[in-house]
Amino acid sequence: MSAFASMLDTRSGSVFVKATPADSPTAWVYRHEARVTAAAPLAPPLLWQAEGGGWLLYGYGALAGRYPSFAPGSPDLRPLVHALTVVSGHPWPVEVRKKPLGDRLARFVPPGGEGVLDGRSMAHTDVGEFNLLVTGSGVRILDWALSCPGPEWTDAALLVPRLIAAGHSPEQADYVARHVPAYREADPERLGVFATTIHAFWASRTAEDPLPQRVKLTDAAERWARMAGLRG
Repeated sequence: MSAFASMLDTRSGSVFVKATPADSPTAWVYRHEARVTAAAPLAPPLLWQAEGGGWLLYGYGALAGRYPSFAPGSPDLRPLVHALTVVSGHPWPVEVRKKPLGDRLARFVPPGGEGVLDGRSMAHTDVGEFNLLVTGSGVRILDWALSCPGPEWTDAALLVPRLIAAGHSPEQADYVARHVPAYREADPERLGVFATTIHAFWASRTAEDPLPQRVKLTDAAERWARMAGLRG
């Protein structure tokens, strides 16, 4: 989605560069991502940033790896759970100002659920397959542009509908997520409200633009919400 993205071979190694016009309405997203990436665990290293000729450029250390499989029985699930466990225990950098998750999703929270999404932990909020890399040292997490403060179980919870969309039953997906301690120890009622919120969010996105992947995630989120509601 960047105006410019390229892999550069340099004398000191490979660098992945993202760039955008400095006067673009979305330039703040690049600045935000760079600041969070510098503090985020398992993120690619931010090597440099520059501004010139009307452009913002950010150079990240290139990572060698492949996208994970979320399918049932995938060997990638164990290192993925480990990665989300590491992120869930990481505090949001106080010097980075960002609207918290509760504010971002406020219009989708069901009545009586106010405050459920409060939290000051690092939340990536977009842990799809294409934002993850399986490397020789485990799963690394890419593209922190949508990161914000949230509950420590946020990313493990957001993984559940993605696992369902990949072929897991809601119960199987919940079982995988429960290997992340923050999710396992979360209040079931809060998770139930969150599942309902995420279903409403995906339903809204799908109504606006019914891409096949959005339709699939909306269905998965609805199935998770039903299960979580019964459990809560």
